[in-house]
Amino acid sequence: MHDKEDESVGSLIEEFLTARATRKPSPHTLAAYRRDLRAVAALVTTDDDAPPLPLDRLSVAALSPRVMRAAFARFAAPRAAASVHRAWSTWNSFFTFLVAEGVVPGNPMPAVGRPRTPIPRPKPLRGEETPEELLAAVARAEGRQRDPWPQRDLAVLALALCAGLRLSELLALRVSSVAGRDGERRVDVAGKGGRPRTVPIEAGVDRVLAGYLESRRVRFGARSMRPDGPLLVDRAGEALRRGGLQYLVESCYRRAGIGDRVPRGARLHALRHTFATRLAEDGASAAEIMRLLGHASLASSQTYIEVTAGQQRAAVAANRTNRALAGLSGS
Repeated sequence: MHDKEDESVGSLIEEFLTARATRKPSPHTLAAYRRDLRAVAALVTTDDDAPPLPLDRLSVAALSPRVMRAAFARFAAPRAAASVHRAWSTWNSFFTFLVAEGVVPGNPMPAVGRPRTPIPRPKPLRGEETPEELLAAVARAEGRQRDPWPQRDLAVLALALCAGLRLSELLALRVSSVAGRDGERRVDVAGKGGRPRTVPIEAGVDRVLAGYLESRRVRFGARSMRPDGPLLVDRAGEALRRGGLQYLVESCYRRAGIGDRVPRGARLHALRHTFATRLAEDGASAAEIMRLLGHASLASSQTYIEVTAGQQRAAVAANRTNRALAGLSGS
């Protein structure tokens, strides 16, 4: 057995997070790992009548299946199923790491129940013409903006609406990520979990990106166009950051006057969901959607097709002739 068997859970959590950092997760992901690990560990007690042990006094050897079941029961009581499921997965990864390191002989998490979480429903922009209205509004420079840059804003929206990129994927793009010959243009994407993928782009998106890069060259000079430099930059020529990109998209919604058509909790992601929903509406298969969006599982992609089928059935049901037939058959 590893000589760290009696080491505190608190120190082993930090060791696990250090090892995890080599995979280059986002700071938000690492913070979520730490939060879930510490929150459950803070509820561990080796005796039902005793108070929880501080993390610096809690030995990993004490984390038996019975102890972990009790801790997760306390953790789950006030929380949603999705939060409990995420914490379970984090602890499962933690114990898998400890087993691999020889710190513990086995992983107790298979003995700890976890709730099933439904796959989240897509949240595309509402309104048949909303994406087109958004693009048209953003393409116009407004005098009210302090430093309008419609070419850059339009490029962001085009990549999200026509290539389905996530926020983190947009931020990771390099100038050289847009590649390929005329008629075969593509975006090379560093996807979630380090999975690379290639998304084809059509001539319209290619022209938008070319217009943006030319406007950037005019603003900051040719030296700002190095292939390894960030594709998306702020008004100072620096790489766009998470908050800046979120603010940019929010401002685009405001300028287009469509804020009430953006689903709650899906600001930039609504653009990605719109891309996928339209793919499904136009007949793309779940496998095609999975490849284009970089989903890890086919079930996530299938959701878009199921939603589309449901919308089609609702549209048919709303047909006045169907209602008239229903009245006849009931008489």
